[in-house]
Amino acid sequence: MLRGLVLGIVLTVLVIFAGIQLVPFGRRHTNPPARQEPAWDSPRTRELAVRACYDCHSNETEWPWYSNVAPISWVMQIDVTNGRADLNFSRWDQPQREARNMAQEVQEGDMPPAYYPLVHPGAHLTQAERDELVRGLQATFAASPPPATAATGAGETRGRDEEAARGERP
Repeated sequence: MLRGLVLGIVLTVLVIFAGIQLVPFGRRHTNPPARQEPAWDSPRTRELAVRACYDCHSNETEWPWYSNVAPISWVMQIDVTNGRADLNFSRWDQPQREARNMAQEVQEGDMPPAYYPLVHPGAHLTQAERDELVRGLQATFAASPPPATAATGAGETRGRDEEAARGERP
């Protein structure tokens, strides 16, 4: 009896897992062209940013095989879409909502998110590397700030949010 119940649960989970693979969200992995990067203060700052930030905050996202498997694909698509909308190192010619907060978020340990280095071990930063990245981001953003964000109306914001969902920036 217990064996039949366990088998039923396992089969139900497998059917649900197979069924969610039919949901197409998160499989359109686009990397729009990179237009302009910041004028980095040093190659080392860029190297650290690429390691720890670029998969979500640039148009140079690497999409591993598991990015095609739901529900992981859903989470990754949302992270990349939101990351690019907040700060996109590949679109430095456009306003960047979170550029002024980026160094502080790295310093406080909010970026990269705690789960990110678990699946991307190369993104793990030692405390010394984190400190180095913070100093480099502060110097880069001071010397090469993105254009200021203009005040927008609700219609303009909605249009940008839709573009961000497609992985684009205006």
